[in-house]
Amino acid sequence: MSEFVKEIGSQELGNIVNGGKTVLIDFFATWCGPCKMLAPVLDKVAAKNGDVTFVKVDIDKNADAAAEYGVQVIPTLVLVKDGKVAARTQGFMPEKELESFAKQ
Repeated sequence: MSEFVKEIGSQELGNIVNGGKTVLIDFFATWCGPCKMLAPVLDKVAAKNGDVTFVKVDIDKNADAAAEYGVQVIPTLVLVKDGKVAARTQGFMPEKELESFAKQ
């Protein structure tokens, strides 16, 4: 894990998304190839965007959080602003695209 992207569980996720900040959630699994490809890209984008909180949620350990956010494909990225889902996308994303997604 990086210093810019923290892996969290369901309970902590609830606290973070309701904290009033913009949060980008990466729903992933350790066995997922595209998730592994996305991780270093997510780290790079997180390092450049201090105004967004970047977190990762392992769907195998936190199935309740995945269900709450309707995650059916991984990786799924969910952007939350003021406690509400502002945007979502699925699959691998290149750095520039991910940066645009995080700044929506």
